[in-house]
Amino acid sequence: MKFLQIILISTVILSTFTTCNQQSNSDTTIENNPFYPNSKPSTRWWWFATEIKKPDIKDQLDWAKANNFGGVEVAWVYPLYRYKNMYKYDHNRHYAIDSSAQKWLSPEWSDVVTYTKLYADSIGLACDFTFGSAWPVAGSNIDAAHSTQIYGDTSFRQYLTFGWTWPENQLVVNHLDSNAFNLFAEPISAALANALKGTKSALFTDSWEIKLNGTNKIWTPGFDISFEKEFGYDIIPFMERSLDSFPDVRYDYMLHLEDYVTEGFYKPYVRKCKELGAWSRVQCLAAPGDIMTLYSLVDIPETEGMLNNPNFSRIVSSSACLSSKRIVSSETFTDMYGFPSTYLREEQTADLKMVADALFAQGANHHFYHGMPYNPKGSDTIEFFATIFIGRGASLTEELPAFNTYMEKVAGIMQSGKTYSDVGVYLPYEDGVMKGPYPEEKRRVWVWGEYEMRFIKPNMETEGYHPLWINRHFLDEAKFVDNKLVAGDASFSSLFVDVKYMDVRALRKLVGFAKEGLPVCIKQDPSQPGKTKSEDFEGLLTELKSLQNVSAEFKNVVDHQPLIKGDTIPAYWCRQENDGTLHIFLAQKLAKDLEYPIYSGQSFANKSVFRNLTITANGKTTTHNFEFKPYQSIMVEISPKGKMTFEDITFVPKDPVIKPREPQRMNF
Repeated sequence: MKFLQIILISTVILSTFTTCNQQSNSDTTIENNPFYPNSKPSTRWWWFATEIKKPDIKDQLDWAKANNFGGVEVAWVYPLYRYKNMYKYDHNRHYAIDSSAQKWLSPEWSDVVTYTKLYADSIGLACDFTFGSAWPVAGSNIDAAHSTQIYGDTSFRQYLTFGWTWPENQLVVNHLDSNAFNLFAEPISAALANALKGTKSALFTDSWEIKLNGTNKIWTPGFDISFEKEFGYDIIPFMERSLDSFPDVRYDYMLHLEDYVTEGFYKPYVRKCKELGAWSRVQCLAAPGDIMTLYSLVDIPETEGMLNNPNFSRIVSSSACLSSKRIVSSETFTDMYGFPSTYLREEQTADLKMVADALFAQGANHHFYHGMPYNPKGSDTIEFFATIFIGRGASLTEELPAFNTYMEKVAGIMQSGKTYSDVGVYLPYEDGVMKGPYPEEKRRVWVWGEYEMRFIKPNMETEGYHPLWINRHFLDEAKFVDNKLVAGDASFSSLFVDVKYMDVRALRKLVGFAKEGLPVCIKQDPSQPGKTKSEDFEGLLTELKSLQNVSAEFKNVVDHQPLIKGDTIPAYWCRQENDGTLHIFLAQKLAKDLEYPIYSGQSFANKSVFRNLTITANGKTTTHNFEFKPYQSIMVEISPKGKMTFEDITFVPKDPVIKPREPQRMNF
């Protein structure tokens, strides 16, 4: 009888799922968002290594649906007793040893994962999965030969110590070896196979958090041989010493490393997702390579804030635009008050809105909150130590449905059409590689070098022209069409270059486009990075600077008014529909140039702020004194004929209480 009941229940769920699947497949054909049925925010959902029960799954998914979430991303992490000392910050909770968890990737594990996907489908929630347990990518089947390696230290091992399998620690894969990735992917692909038969999910991988003991000597067998073939010299003598003493060699090393990580991890990852019938959703942050290029490889490029300053997100959004990707997802609210467990369960909705507005103003348009811990039905005591708390016992609970409605509305508008483009700004990636490590005060365990581009933003001269980043890769892909530099969805009227170093291949493309008529502002003479110098570099630079449409003064290369002009321009983002309609999101004052971490109550505002701005779009110039009411951002629509109207995105959170900043704890 019990067996028949299980079959009957499964049939009902599957029937409901099938109807939902048909509807969802119809929804996801819309142009704005091909990946998710709506623009509602999702939340990361931590499943701790304890027994996961179907009634609890149903209960939490129903709660997420009732609170205006559009989906979840299941992320498998450690048993709670693993970090019992960490939880002293969280109301002195201590967790006993628990061995009840379904065995990692077992049939019992797959069963509850498949149930989760089916039930989420049945109630219209998207359901993504982290591809592996925790981060970075690691596996129980990874041996030393397929794990992360460092030159000169054969004993080095990086273990994932907070995965589902703890106290068994998994070895982190060698991201430079596609065989290592394929070995890792085999068992989890099989375990997820049934769950991925529902509506199409995304498989997520987090930012690059390879710990290199303070070095940048990541390595793999054969690297030295292929390096010498590519660059014509032996890198081993330089690896024996410190690459920090040889910036030009470090540049060549990083170029080669980018090729390895592209072919060894990111391309295989995207191929595997496609093979499994899933989307690839990836954070490429801190990977050893030009991240604009790496982000262009994946289906859904994802940024992260606040653990990273929102301004970083412009790199992700620029890559998305230049590679014709309309959706930029965000891991949102990560450790925004500090790490770990700062103001956990004391978060304030006004602060969340400030951070979200900062991310919208850098092009992020689909959000995954960080996040919601798995809790048994009737409980809200389980927490994750590096997050905000999403759940029944949260300080956010009362305002959450309305706040999520706000997020849905703004995200929906900012998914419309494509990112507006005008001026392209050359990304100073070469500068970052040549500079080497960050100064000590900017480093963390997983933050090492200037090449990560964490703290850059476009020159203020370009601010009103909606600047997007462009790099060497996209210059290679671009075409000069109708007096515009076109790459993907981007169409640039001019390029702005202010770098100390430029790859000769980028300079060569720049000269070619300038000779075709592209206006170029080059603020300083760049030098050539790399050990072997091209004899053409200086001649190309001289030729570029001799052209009439090239100048060191930006005002000499732009022949039109900026999109936005004013003494103080708020952080903003603009989307353009096919008919020319523009949607401009103007962020509240306090959302501009946010830096990690914020303090509790930083969003407090008790009076309106006014900004006198001139907007020039679609052949018409309009000057308006914009009133930013407390906590409010503004959405402006510009019609194809230049008429300006305001879209209602009002959401008024409670006034936050300003609390003293807690010390930032980074000893994880």
